[in-house]
Amino acid sequence: MSWFKRVEKGIVTPTEEKKETPDGLWYKCPECKTVATMAEHKRLLYTCAKCNHHDRIDSAEYFEILFDNDQFVELDAAMTSADPLHFVDTKAYPQRVAATQKQTNLKDAVRTAHGQLEGLDLVVACMDFKFIGGSMGSVVGEKISRAIDYARQHRIPFLMISKSGGARMMEAGYSLMQMAKTSAKLALLSEAGVPYISMLTDPTTGGVTASFAMLGDFNIAEPGALIGFAGPRVIKETIGKDLPKGFQSAEFVLEHGFLDFIIDRKQLKQQLADLITMLRPSEVAAPIAATRSKSSARS
Repeated sequence: MSWFKRVEKGIVTPTEEKKETPDGLWYKCPECKTVATMAEHKRLLYTCAKCNHHDRIDSAEYFEILFDNDQFVELDAAMTSADPLHFVDTKAYPQRVAATQKQTNLKDAVRTAHGQLEGLDLVVACMDFKFIGGSMGSVVGEKISRAIDYARQHRIPFLMISKSGGARMMEAGYSLMQMAKTSAKLALLSEAGVPYISMLTDPTTGGVTASFAMLGDFNIAEPGALIGFAGPRVIKETIGKDLPKGFQSAEFVLEHGFLDFIIDRKQLKQQLADLITMLRPSEVAAPIAATRSKSSARS
């Protein structure tokens, strides 16, 4: 039975010869605990092969998934938050912003860009939850508003990917004003007849849900995304009743009429292309009509 115990004494492997598995090679699903390689997890667009759990991803990953060949032009990339209220909690607001920028390599909680999706022009605004919980401050509202203006001026469909804990408390009233500002910009986009698709990902809550996230011509979501306004505890204390199972999940919200449909991330790009094509019938029909006219002339 010597193979169960070390017979030879004093066997020591030098530290420099020890073989350790590098970090970041494996992924463990938080739902079903299935283990897969990170390469496989990335190939499946950060979804679980067994239970289809959709991991949270950031704007860099969404841009890579959506834009053809990951080619895009970022809008207002250098915009950063000011400190109009001189807010201080455990640290001063400018210090918190600077520390978060250094940690995440982001300027704020949203990035905006334009490029092509399956050959179709598209403007995308995508939120990053890792930047102060994806909270909506004045920079978030301003960048989204400018992206909407760009889409309206160039008559390009606009896609908003929301992922937020709500309004940014460090900016108080300035943050709440962004709800009205972005909603007003979307009204102008609608008047111009330019399509707006709102995509809600995990989590989409607070003032973001109460404004631009729910104003799309189509409101769509990823499977299992948390979508709501107030938290379950606050709602339960307010209404004095137990909440249904799965409350505030994308599936629950869809069942109760607040979403149009849920899209699996692996089909996202193609389904968005189909949806954009459907929402732009006149522009799609024009080349077809021109082709038919030429054929008629030849005959």
